Amino acid sequence: AQVFKAGVNLANISITNDGDVDDNSMLASFHAGFSGDIKMAPFLYFQPGILVTGKGSKTQSGNLSDPTYYRATTNPLYVEIPVNFVLKTPAAPIRFFAGAGPYLAMGIAGKNKTEGKFLGAAFSSEENIRWSDDDPSTLNYEEGSGYGIMKRFDYGLNATAGIETASLVISAQYGHGLAKLQSGSNSSADDKNKHRVIGISIGFKL
Repeated sequence: AQVFKAGVNLANISITNDGDVDDNSMLASFHAGFSGDIKMAPFLYFQPGILVTGKGSKTQSGNLSDPTYYRATTNPLYVEIPVNFVLKTPAAPIRFFAGAGPYLAMGIAGKNKTEGKFLGAAFSSEENIRWSDDDPSTLNYEEGSGYGIMKRFDYGLNATAGIETASLVISAQYGHGLAKLQSGSNSSADDKNKHRVIGISIGFKL
């Protein structure tokens, strides 16, 4: 069976070495795409998928009414392939499910925005996100890297849970990114910036 699903993302980016988000604020975005539902055992299902999904975060220092404040938003858009293994309760009008698995994503678009005031003088800027041209087969070298350029590929772990009927699926999911976002050296200095995404979906069985 196939499921078309769409929903809301609450995205953020970790900023501490132990993976916490700290002062960043969640950024509302979206996801949409398809997933499979392949029975492997009486209660075990394999659910590969392909989604367009928004990630990112926003940071702010000060308030709009202050003479000096700063707000920055990064909103990258990815094509993501989640691969989940899901356990379901026995067949019934309403079934509960929960599962987990890895994901791989490729950046395709997005924008970085900044705005604020400095001593009462307003400023703002908006630019397209720049992506590295990294070839995953060259493990020790990242093509097209540089300051302010994001890694093209993201990967991490998913967890999902929800309920389903004969035609409808309602689910929540959490994506825990394991890839650092900034391109460049392999030093640990900027390893702390990774995606964290909570999603809520409504799906329709096709």
